[in-house]
Amino acid sequence: QVQLVESGGGLVSAGGSLRLSCAASTGIFGITVRGWYRQAPGKQRDLVASITSGTNINYAESVKGRFTISRDSAKNTLYLQMNSLKPEDTGVYYCSFRTVLQPGGYWGQGTQVTVSS
Repeated sequence: QVQLVESGGGLVSAGGSLRLSCAASTGIFGITVRGWYRQAPGKQRDLVASITSGTNINYAESVKGRFTISRDSAKNTLYLQMNSLKPEDTGVYYCSFRTVLQPGGYWGQGTQVTVSS
């Protein structure tokens, strides 16, 4: 059973930084896309950043230039470096690994990020 575990969330002041990590409990075959999603209170879950197996990277417009997605395949870990945080970045951040056999993706339980103004 694959499990994804996020960590690194917390409370930070505007302008601060956080680094999120997403560790897979085991190796996962056939990963196509790894991504970070954010769900703000009362809103839908939206893509923040993604990286394909071919290292194509995509960012939401609102985080371009501030967030950086990266991965360590050897450690089965995905990262999200978040700099210059804004109050509107507040939400629960989820990681997801999509595979050929699991196109809906494996999902973590989420980690709360709160940015105070």
